[in-house]
Amino acid sequence: MSTYETMRHFADSWGLLVLALIFLFVIAFVFRSGSQSQYDHAARIPLDDDTKV
Repeated sequence: MSTYETMRHFADSWGLLVLALIFLFVIAFVFRSGSQSQYDHAARIPLDDDTKV
């Protein structure tokens, strides 16, 4: 069995599962409780008036 066939077998069997778990982790991280204030603060950064030169 060549390296290509081995990697293709892994991608066919476990690759989709790994990518789905990563996607669900990212979604859970973004919508976790208590993160709204951090996102609001980050959204206001470009609008802050104090410019430091």
